[in-house]
Amino acid sequence: MSPATIKKAVIFLVPLAILAAAFFFLRKIAALNPAYTELLLIAPYLAAVTGMFLSVHFHRGRPFTALLLVALFYYAYRTFLVDGITGYADQGIYFSFALLLPFNFALLAVMSERGIFSVAGRLRFIFLLVQAFLAWFAFRHYAEDILPLLTRIFFPLAALDGLPLPQPLLLFAGLLLILIFILAALRQAPIESGLLGGLGALVITLAAISRPDIPATFCTAAGLIITLSILQDSYNMAFRDDLTGIPSRRALNESLHGIGRRYAVAMLDIDHFKQFNDTYGHDVGDQVLKMVARKILAVSGGGRAYRYGGEEFTVIFSGKSSAEAVPHLEALRQVIAEYRLVLRGDDRPKDARQGESKRGSRSDSTEVSVTISIGVAEAGDAQRSVAEVMKAADKALYKAKSKGRNQVCC
Repeated sequence: MSPATIKKAVIFLVPLAILAAAFFFLRKIAALNPAYTELLLIAPYLAAVTGMFLSVHFHRGRPFTALLLVALFYYAYRTFLVDGITGYADQGIYFSFALLLPFNFALLAVMSERGIFSVAGRLRFIFLLVQAFLAWFAFRHYAEDILPLLTRIFFPLAALDGLPLPQPLLLFAGLLLILIFILAALRQAPIESGLLGGLGALVITLAAISRPDIPATFCTAAGLIITLSILQDSYNMAFRDDLTGIPSRRALNESLHGIGRRYAVAMLDIDHFKQFNDTYGHDVGDQVLKMVARKILAVSGGGRAYRYGGEEFTVIFSGKSSAEAVPHLEALRQVIAEYRLVLRGDDRPKDARQGESKRGSRSDSTEVSVTISIGVAEAGDAQRSVAEVMKAADKALYKAKSKGRNQVCC
């Protein structure tokens, strides 16, 4: 597995870890003290309410809505379904949640963040109420027509015979889980990952709702997964650069606090960056910054990349001297210098398929090359302070620029 694939897989670690912990916890429930068993019954509410408070604090409407749905589903289970699914009323409630939970989680994953109490947020809550009314109306008046459609058997699989969740709804949930997985993998966003893990926990609950310990355990897991995704997302906002996606200057300052005695600092600057902006516009400037950030993020030698500000970046080599860091920085400089950045023409189609058909044609695009200058400094035997090392690296950077740019200087 490549390092890039491993980095992309990290986004799914928290949901997988919590789901695994939930399965492990199931085996321990029988041995719990009665007081803890009672606490487990209200744990889904505690997890959901905690996450909803965090959502309000960080103005996150999508996880707030997801957690509200988790709490409503668990309340419906405790109120109507805890003794089993019998009769049209119980089936209507169960099948309504089996349909609407995957649908709404997928919808939340697709839509962009619009806040909680904004116009879009209020419309979202109205939409939930409309769904609830339509579900009530449909099962109230057309249950005999709807239930045969929802309980059809497509595949005669013995493994699915004992599940209360019928095959059409299981297939529906599975397809929407795949959709959310693709979105989470493409966007590398904690909220989408949290929605994926939360819905996964709810599907497990729906599929095993007759087991008494499953709903409380996995609704709690759903609440925890979504709540932690809010914290992850907030951390990314504080410590990751919005444009390039790499750690920001704030993250750099935090990492420098405990860096140790032996390290090297490299300051990197895009050559003639103002010229790119003046010639091609700020959109192209952003495109250059993103490309350079991707290359710097992949620097070898254990270097950790940060965006320092503007067109400047910083790479920290913990445990290395300047001499040890230079070969890795020189390789990075060469990779960027040899890269040809393709600028899309104004007449390039916005539609992805049409764009693919024109790919390879030079008539609609321009290629530009980008170079960087790099200055390196180390803590050294004199044990200079972090501020002194950063100043020395900055001085070395200006030395590289004064000598003609596109080079590494110490």
